[in-house]
Amino acid sequence: MPNIQLMLLKRGGEEIFVGPLGRHSSQLIQYFEGIDGVSKIKDGYNPAAWMLEVTSIAQEAALGVDFAQLYRSSKLYRNKALIAELNKPIPDSKDVHFNGRYSQTFLKQCKACLWKQHLSYSRNPPYIAVRLMFTTFIALMLGTIFWDLGSKRKKSLDIFHTMGSMYAAVLFLGVQNASSVQPVVALERTVFYRERAAGMYSALPYAFGQIAVELPHILIQTVIYGVIVYAMVEFEWSLVKFFWYILFTYLTLLYFTLYGMMTVVVTPNHNIAAIVSSAFYGIWNFFSGFLIPKTRIPVWWRWYYYLSPMAWILYGLIASQFGDVQVVLETNQTVEQFIEIIMDSSMILWDTSPLL
Repeated sequence: MPNIQLMLLKRGGEEIFVGPLGRHSSQLIQYFEGIDGVSKIKDGYNPAAWMLEVTSIAQEAALGVDFAQLYRSSKLYRNKALIAELNKPIPDSKDVHFNGRYSQTFLKQCKACLWKQHLSYSRNPPYIAVRLMFTTFIALMLGTIFWDLGSKRKKSLDIFHTMGSMYAAVLFLGVQNASSVQPVVALERTVFYRERAAGMYSALPYAFGQIAVELPHILIQTVIYGVIVYAMVEFEWSLVKFFWYILFTYLTLLYFTLYGMMTVVVTPNHNIAAIVSSAFYGIWNFFSGFLIPKTRIPVWWRWYYYLSPMAWILYGLIASQFGDVQVVLETNQTVEQFIEIIMDSSMILWDTSPLL
């Protein structure tokens, strides 16, 4: 390799070659073959073995030369002396210093980290491909399970079933995103520790780059899932409602992905992060308002209901799809009135007993 440097000493510790090897040891071979009397290397011969043979004490005596003296009078040695001379600071000069801990501004650190993460993701196609394939599979599975359910709005049970499809989508996709990003972040964290210690960038630009590079991938994932599920479930074909569905799906994937990143950052490795994050998946699930309505949650735990991201996402999906539907149910209520009744304080509230 051209960047490898070699220091060759003869017996007694005197230098006879110090410099780059070159590609296939070409510079080393060129140097010794330039000495009168040194035999040329044969084709296919190991340069390391040839070097030791031509610089042996016996060979040196046979040629009547001093390899150490030849080296000191060579261009390689003169370059070494020139480097040593240039390393001496000019009188009254000052050492190079920076105003802060890092040599570049915060904006340039962000640009560098974003470009670095972009290259890292482009060199890891299996991560992106597997995530998109899993998203497509989940979309097709949920689409076939809840086929044509969105167009059925004559019974309250149909409304509950549609809510269940939204709940399943949030849970499946979100957990998958959080789990898949954890090994990637854990691998990058080792690089970050080394480069931060070297003063290349701080933690905030690195976090910005890692988050920003995920945004377009999550958008592609959202569009794939949203188009497939929205068409197969047959929600109302309204541009506004489709936009809200895509938006809330995107926010779901985003906060789960960021949560997966966060668990890796605050834990020693991604194995422990997976255990910690799974515990919170269950808590979010319990306090989402779907399995246990808010009124049935003990008062001392009800505060967490408002902190559960799943509760807010479900509210957004349900309100955007059914908040203005005027179809009359078997209860002599419109879907809009039914949704308002099962909601409390602008949050999700329904009894799941019709599903049992």
